Amino acid sequence: MSTYIFSSESVGEGHPDKVCDTISDAILDACLAQDPKSRVACETLVKSNMVVVAGEITTKAKIDYEQIIRAAIREIGYVNNDDIFHADTVFINNYLTGQSPDIAQGVDAKKAKGKKTAEQGAGDQGIMFGYACNETPELMPAPIMFAHRLGRELTRIRKAGKLAKWLRPDAKTQVSVEYNDGKPVRIVNVVISTQHAANVEHAEIEKFCIEQVIKKVLPKELLKDTEFLINPTGNFVIGGPQGDSGLTGRKIIVDTYGGWGRHGGGAFSGKDPSKVDRSAAYMGRWVAKNVVAAGLATHCEVQFAYAIGHPLPVSIHIDTFGTGTKSDEVILAAIKKVFSFKPADIIKQLNLLRPIYSKSTNYGHFGKTDEDLTWERTDKAEVLKKAAK
Repeated sequence: MSTYIFSSESVGEGHPDKVCDTISDAILDACLAQDPKSRVACETLVKSNMVVVAGEITTKAKIDYEQIIRAAIREIGYVNNDDIFHADTVFINNYLTGQSPDIAQGVDAKKAKGKKTAEQGAGDQGIMFGYACNETPELMPAPIMFAHRLGRELTRIRKAGKLAKWLRPDAKTQVSVEYNDGKPVRIVNVVISTQHAANVEHAEIEKFCIEQVIKKVLPKELLKDTEFLINPTGNFVIGGPQGDSGLTGRKIIVDTYGGWGRHGGGAFSGKDPSKVDRSAAYMGRWVAKNVVAAGLATHCEVQFAYAIGHPLPVSIHIDTFGTGTKSDEVILAAIKKVFSFKPADIIKQLNLLRPIYSKSTNYGHFGKTDEDLTWERTDKAEVLKKAAK
């Protein structure tokens, strides 16, 4: 199709699912800060005034889980006395246990009965995707980046506490972009649903979101006959875990490419990098971004597949959707020369055994500029270009 519309959504830090992701990654970072070899698979559930953490953690770190959970909730902004979900009063249930020894022996870099190698293996089987394109400076699809910009600005204003004191933590954004011959030409509509205090009129919310958020962060040249849908239900006072339950790992499309690139199904938050669901997806983004940065393609998707306990991917595939300056076979051969896809090598190449994951939790794991998020580097572009000659 020469003309089409594509939509992507984002969610704010106070969305119930993102509350869970934030808590899970805060616990992961606390473990890695004291013990870089920690094995963490932390899941969180929130509802009303309750937080449940469960999963498997093996670590030498001394962790005060309650303190970490309350601090994470407080940082999000659930500190209002008229909200059932409050950092200081939530009930916390802890069901964390140690990692299964059967999984541990597959991941550990040592021999074990029935294991074919003494190398570190993947923490699970599965498929992971990485994606990049030249639509935005971040080499990300435009719809998801625009949706993230709106959410970040709402949070910035709310935490500054000046322009809109009635803003509350729960929020969702959505942007629909019209494409012509593969290029973004117009933003067709923008949806913002933001939780608010009871004493504010809808008209004020609507004006604020359009004038102080949308028109400040979205490209003016794309706002042509754009429809604005602000709190379309008319009221959004009851939000967060009071209004809906939340679970870790339920916003995997928000976390990645907004539905543009494919997704293998594995979630990220609360998992240490021995879990290829997370580390290999980051690797895929690094590889795809460097392919685009090298000028080898304008769009690139990379897929890996792993078997639990096995040190090598069982497959690697790329697709440049007909945009490659070289054949996909040539580009894939260059990728295999430049990058190593063993789980231990991914961790080493991207320096993943650090407490950096809370920086990735909200507004997408990809497309950020923080230097700690090493999978966003384009440091292999030149060597990749040479390898593809």
